[in-house]
Amino acid sequence: MTIHTSDIGAPLAPGVSARVQALVTEMTLDEKLAQLVGYWVDQGDEVVAPMSGEKVTSTDYADATVHGLGHLTRVYGTRPVDPVDRAAWLWSEQRRLKTETRLGIPALVHEECLTGFAAWKAATFPTPLAWGASFDPETVELVASAIGRSMREVGVHQGLAPVLDVIRDPRWGRVDECIAEDPYVVGTIGTAYVRGLQDAGVHATLKHFVGYSGSRAGRNHAPVHAGPRELQDVFLPPFEMAVRDGGVRSVMNSYAEIDGVPVAASPELLTDLLRRRWGFDGTVVSDYFAVDFLRSMHGVAGTPGEAAQLALEAGIDVELPGADAYPHLAARVASGDLPEAVIDRAVARVLAEKEDLGLLDATFDDAPTEVDLDDAEHRALAYRLALESAVLLRNDGVLPLAAAPGRIAVIGPNGDSAEALMGCYSFANHVLAHHPGTPMGFDIPTVREALAARFPDVVAAEGCAVEGTDASGIAAAVELARSADVAVVVVGDRAGLFGRGTVGEGNDADSLELPGLQRRLVEEVVATGTPVVMVLLTGRPYALGWALDEATGPAAVVQSFFPGEEGGPALATLLAGDASPSGRLPVSLPRSAGAQPYSYLHPILGGPTEVTSTDPTPVRPFGFGLSYTSFRREGLEVDGTSGSAVEVRAGDAFCARVRVTNTGEHRGADVVQLYAHRAVASVTRPVAQLVAYARVELEPGETADVRFTIPASRLAYSDRALRRVVEPGEVELRVGPSCAEVDEAVALRLTGPAFELRPDDARIVAVEVRRG
Repeated sequence: MTIHTSDIGAPLAPGVSARVQALVTEMTLDEKLAQLVGYWVDQGDEVVAPMSGEKVTSTDYADATVHGLGHLTRVYGTRPVDPVDRAAWLWSEQRRLKTETRLGIPALVHEECLTGFAAWKAATFPTPLAWGASFDPETVELVASAIGRSMREVGVHQGLAPVLDVIRDPRWGRVDECIAEDPYVVGTIGTAYVRGLQDAGVHATLKHFVGYSGSRAGRNHAPVHAGPRELQDVFLPPFEMAVRDGGVRSVMNSYAEIDGVPVAASPELLTDLLRRRWGFDGTVVSDYFAVDFLRSMHGVAGTPGEAAQLALEAGIDVELPGADAYPHLAARVASGDLPEAVIDRAVARVLAEKEDLGLLDATFDDAPTEVDLDDAEHRALAYRLALESAVLLRNDGVLPLAAAPGRIAVIGPNGDSAEALMGCYSFANHVLAHHPGTPMGFDIPTVREALAARFPDVVAAEGCAVEGTDASGIAAAVELARSADVAVVVVGDRAGLFGRGTVGEGNDADSLELPGLQRRLVEEVVATGTPVVMVLLTGRPYALGWALDEATGPAAVVQSFFPGEEGGPALATLLAGDASPSGRLPVSLPRSAGAQPYSYLHPILGGPTEVTSTDPTPVRPFGFGLSYTSFRREGLEVDGTSGSAVEVRAGDAFCARVRVTNTGEHRGADVVQLYAHRAVASVTRPVAQLVAYARVELEPGETADVRFTIPASRLAYSDRALRRVVEPGEVELRVGPSCAEVDEAVALRLTGPAFELRPDDARIVAVEVRRG
């Protein structure tokens, strides 16, 4: 096998300390290999990872740790354990590794943390699709910091988040784990999460590098056939930002194969691009079982040992969750197929990470005796993000509700369900589903409970389940709605894994209609004549043209992407009018499943044309969101000029400025969106591309001046030679409330020769908001 590293003669990773070098030199091969694997202490029959029942090794834990251990896998996140009791066990186990193994190196502990620390009694935040809907990196960074604080308190060192997969097809079950269909939104918000988590002392792990969300027909683990231009311009930019601007310390490979090459076996991606071109110097960990998948699912290796060598040579340092393939590396070294220096380099990276986290000097004397994983700060941030991320899609005047709305009927399967507020990777839906009868361990008011706490006369009926064909409850729900003054019909998804639920990992869809009989329920309630507010608690966008564009649809529609533990109170606040909806769609609302895959980042032929009878135009575009107030955006100018075309040398930064005014009667937040349109280029370009955005809170009548300092990279793309360049030519900058609406535009003429991006060129727009 070919080793794709030019520095294979050097035994260690560059930049490691003398201490780490000495440790590696002292280690036996068995001790080295022990540092490159994890152990899943608690994994039993629960299916919380793909094919976990078949793949987890049966090696006795004591035997597995004789020579030390790289990672302890999900010691809090596999079953409900009291955090204080579990911390006491973990501290004692780390002391045992310190005192009973020859080198005394503790294990690194990793956990899931996509919607909060995935542990019993820990706070559950909105799902990442809600992060995107908020268009608020600052709040997401604060949320990540709070999550990291909880994890570090109980001895966790690495979090398996954020997911930086750019949404390409809403049929994919893992859409609820993703942030947006725009790479820049994914990159800025994902990088904010990285900063927050790592500032709290927990290393973030980027998922899933790269191309995972581009799977054929939205099927999990399906092949990806993305061309190199799509890879460079769509899938890679968020990861590059998180590496170069966020300083992320860990990356996880994608399960995907891209044009026939599994990412786990791609040195071109994991070494040449990630390490050499981008300068990443952290650890690469395998997605669970991805190393042996090279043998069992991809068929590019014939034995576990061959799979292990392929992955290690490609650049995967650590095999997770357990030791399925990497122990076979010893035989590869003995046979001469694998130089031990390749193992040394991976071990050095793992030990450098442990050194950076303080593990090599930790004594583990004092385990925490009191732990609050859902304190007031957690709940305040969960509420803030849930409030900011709800998107008002339709409002025919029924919202906000009157101060005395009369009887409110809460109808629908999600109206009185706590599980419906949480995403797939929440502990409740990920783990507690396997432990019926176990309490949540934290407070999570349902929509019905939150409305009942706010209004005096609230009644409820389920009507139907999220899934299935049982219509027996619909008639009673309809009669209850008929007797009410307003009906709040709460429908949508139930998150789960691998066939348990309607969305989540392994729960892909071939239809984008609301699951089960939920559409029928909504339509029959609307037919009563009672004003209807439809609230969607989902992990993906659904085809809602019937609800949004038909006169017979609900009077108001609110989209909330799994808003977490404070989602119920946040939605009650918005319905009551104590705050104005300010979320914007981070993903287009599809017209139908047959129009997928679709992205707002489409060239001319990706939209409606006269040469096809199908129309992919979404029901609501990327960036769309209504409010109880109104905004005016005006005075768009570039470098102080708003008239004739402004000339900017290709490769130079420039300043775009626009004024936004709250012209309504309610306090609200506008998401100012700046798009670029380029009519002529050397390759086809999207009809609109987000260049910059800013979330701006304004009182009634208040005006703010929003200034974007835009680096050249925001107008760059891959030319015919696949160089990332800014080409000279005409660009139109547009400001508006979504990708499909233009308030004002200004012409920009890029001059001079084409400018090829350099590694140190800025990638993030600087935003300044001046009020008054």
